[in-house]
Amino acid sequence: MATSIAMTLLICPGVHSAELTQQFLTAIALPEPVHIFPADQKAPYSPLEVLDFIQSTVQAVAQHRESQTQSEGLQIVAFSAGVVGAIAAAHLWQLQGGTVRGVIAVDGWGMPGWANFPVYRVSHDRFTHWSSATLGGASAGFYCDPAIPHLELWRSPDQATGWWTTGWGGVVLTRRRAIATEFIHHHL
Repeated sequence: MATSIAMTLLICPGVHSAELTQQFLTAIALPEPVHIFPADQKAPYSPLEVLDFIQSTVQAVAQHRESQTQSEGLQIVAFSAGVVGAIAAAHLWQLQGGTVRGVIAVDGWGMPGWANFPVYRVSHDRFTHWSSATLGGASAGFYCDPAIPHLELWRSPDQATGWWTTGWGGVVLTRRRAIATEFIHHHL
């Protein structure tokens, strides 16, 4: 029997209505099963609470998949305050021997993105994108143009148009028009 490969996909919302996260999931239409951090019960900005959720989720997924599936690693999509807990928890997960494929930081303004895994930034406006990019992250990012409200980016990423950029440290080398969902799907 062939062994299949699958990733564990974690959604780490911010401090907002759970309805916004459900709207995000509907808009983005992710192909993988997703595991949603319970931000209505625990602090999404707490690395230890997010790490605890990662550990229990990965263990449950491994038991469900049994021995026919090997994990390709952890991928996280985080929003706002959830970016704080997600990036730090991903570092801790790596230190414990876990594999992190990457973090997609949706409006994680002011969060350092230096890591041994890609941190892709998705921002609601150009200023947030530029000022966060100076704090590290992967060579690709996305920002909305025209700018949209912070929560609207999470609620309706399929309606968020803007620029898919490549570059380092806030210096844009290339850019092309895109929709936020296109950028997110590409980096999963």
